[in-house]
Amino acid sequence: MRTQVAIIGAGPSGLLLGQLLHKAGIDNIVLERQTGDYVLGRIRAGILEQVSIDLMDDAGVGRRMHAEGLVHGGFELLFSGKRHRIDMIRLTGGKNVMVYGQTELTRDLTEPRQAADLPTVYEAKNVAVHNNDSARPRVTYEKDGQSFEIDSDFIAGCDGFHGVCRASLPRSAISEYEKVYPFGWLGLLSDTPPVSEESTSTTRVASPCVRNATRPAAVTTCRCH
Repeated sequence: MRTQVAIIGAGPSGLLLGQLLHKAGIDNIVLERQTGDYVLGRIRAGILEQVSIDLMDDAGVGRRMHAEGLVHGGFELLFSGKRHRIDMIRLTGGKNVMVYGQTELTRDLTEPRQAADLPTVYEAKNVAVHNNDSARPRVTYEKDGQSFEIDSDFIAGCDGFHGVCRASLPRSAISEYEKVYPFGWLGLLSDTPPVSEESTSTTRVASPCVRNATRPAAVTTCRCH
């Protein structure tokens, strides 16, 4: 099997890359270890920053996102008993964020790929990367008890921190930039009217930071840090 770009991982990053490459006339194959139903049912983050919104539009799959997503042009900070709104649109020259679930984003990217009959291999087992430092890298995998090999010009590792692509690179080829915060967060979903049309964060001395955010269908998310 031969393609220009072998993409490992059918999450939003892999599917978005595949759509952008397809629009540019570049052949690509997407490999995913999970089932298609599992990928479409995964619940992940629900906030898109402006760069992601723009990329969805560039890929030609932003119609439903704009119709159903909730645009936040700013956010509020609460302290000392007062609300302080940060106007992102004014301060950034028109940029904003949008509340739109990753599950819906994945669906918007999956459906046009299926409609165009672009190759996506779900339940690809024992995926392995070979010759990734050469001009002809290749990928091997197993599907339904058979072994397959893909020759490519490039391999795009879109399978996350714990994926096979990162593990296939020599340690010397990886640069990490990390900041570890001394706290975690707990998210609670509440089917209640939102306290604000935009995200709101509040804190008190020696107390947790609490952030309220809305999602489509009037579900409020409360995160305690």
